[in-house]
Amino acid sequence: MLFEASRAKAIEKLNHFVENNLSEYSKLRNFDFGLENRSNVSCLSPYITHGIISEKEIINKSLNKFSFSKNEKFIQEVLWRTYWKGWLELRPNVWDDYLIELKKIKEELKDNKEYLNAIEGKTNIECFNVWVNELKENNYLHNHTRMWFASIWIFTLELPWQLGAEFFMQHLYDGDAASNTLGWRWVAGIQTQGKHYLASEWNIKKFTNNRFQNIKLNENAPPKNSERSYSVINQEFSNPQDIKEKNLIIFENNLSFEITDFNKNFFKKIYIVSNKNENRSIKLSERLVKFKSLLVEDQKQRLKDKKIDSEVININEINNIENCYGLYPAVGENLDYLNSNNLKIEFLYRDLDRISWQYCNKGFFNFKNYIPKIISTFC
Repeated sequence: MLFEASRAKAIEKLNHFVENNLSEYSKLRNFDFGLENRSNVSCLSPYITHGIISEKEIINKSLNKFSFSKNEKFIQEVLWRTYWKGWLELRPNVWDDYLIELKKIKEELKDNKEYLNAIEGKTNIECFNVWVNELKENNYLHNHTRMWFASIWIFTLELPWQLGAEFFMQHLYDGDAASNTLGWRWVAGIQTQGKHYLASEWNIKKFTNNRFQNIKLNENAPPKNSERSYSVINQEFSNPQDIKEKNLIIFENNLSFEITDFNKNFFKKIYIVSNKNENRSIKLSERLVKFKSLLVEDQKQRLKDKKIDSEVININEINNIENCYGLYPAVGENLDYLNSNNLKIEFLYRDLDRISWQYCNKGFFNFKNYIPKIISTFC
């Protein structure tokens, strides 16, 4: 598997998938055929996460190929990340509490043999070990495999979900605070209280085309419990009426200024933020840091080609920039840095997020009823 760090390669991957594999997506999407055959899924999430390509672009291109009814499942999956982000925006304390719990658990289990065996792929579960190595070497796992992995981690290996979520965030090219944290919570049974996901031998065999045998799992474990509940915090995601000439700060989730809703506005200079490990609660793998760095450089080159003045800065240099807007970085490490250093920036929000997040106060099954209304605003 190859994820090249450029918008041109992302567009190429999108076009190839739509033309050759989109028609079979609904039927084949749950199969993990292995590293050499990922044609049944788009593999676009690393680019979506970093804003290299947008959900709008993907959905518009898919609808130019097939009708909404033919594309519905694909469009739902594209917008899952949008939904998870909106859900977390309305309950940001979930992320804060996760980091607090993680810090405590890491200290308690830093020398735990079962934990160390798990992250080194040295358990007695062959498929799990394969996926550990696949994650470390390719920085990606099939979505169905992520569910199996998390379930085995939590219910068979009996390790804290918080450590598993950290392990994913350290390696996944498409890791973000919302999708990753809430996905692990969902598997554990605390995102939707009492409803967990249990991996089973037959399911893994079926959807990997029997690549693995003799898979001994705990298939009867009860869901995890959490005494915490989170109420919706109503927030205003509004943009200024008149965007005046200022500098613009963009973070790692919006690395294609030319496709943002604000690309027609004039900004004096664009600052592209690089957030290194020393400023992160969760330290990223070298490969992931490199991938992000290359995406930042690719954005800078594209801005240079358009003769837009830009500069790459470290996140701790933001306080030197005056008279600026910031493309909203979403709940996560970048926003944490701004808040912890009391850096006040006037944010600009994507239209897709502003429209979608108002429907994220409940579950995804409620959200998906609004998807036709959401996409009608830009299709």
